[in-house]
Amino acid sequence: MFEKPYVEIFTDGSCSGNPGAGGWGAVLRYNGVEKELSGGEAMTTNNKMELTAVIESLKALKKPCRVKLTTDSKYVCDGINQGWAVAWRLNGWRKSDKKPALNVEYWSELLDLLETHEVEFFWVKGHAGHPENERCDALAVAQTKKYLQQQG
Repeated sequence: MFEKPYVEIFTDGSCSGNPGAGGWGAVLRYNGVEKELSGGEAMTTNNKMELTAVIESLKALKKPCRVKLTTDSKYVCDGINQGWAVAWRLNGWRKSDKKPALNVEYWSELLDLLETHEVEFFWVKGHAGHPENERCDALAVAQTKKYLQQQG
């Protein structure tokens, strides 16, 4: 049996207005080689951009991998590490208070990707000097600004 490739992924999302113009950024590292990804939307939320960064990063992997994923999003980390997203799906996308879960299409796609890849989620404090998080933030903010300029 072969060992799955080990990849480090760092992600961040940003939004101006929330909802408003938003962007996401990611850095993927494999065998010392880095690849940057980014994108955005004209009208979105910060949480959607945080989730999109994770989803697009995992979709960029060409085969099943072991992944250490670092993000400053408590929403994403807790949604996975606390088992919230799995519970929401099992409960028909309802939270424990019976209210509808938000961003269902994003969580659903992420949970599907987690069936392909072995991913460990790690939280870091945002805007605290973590080099890769700062780079992802810069990528995300640049995308947000691009969409703001298109609007304005």
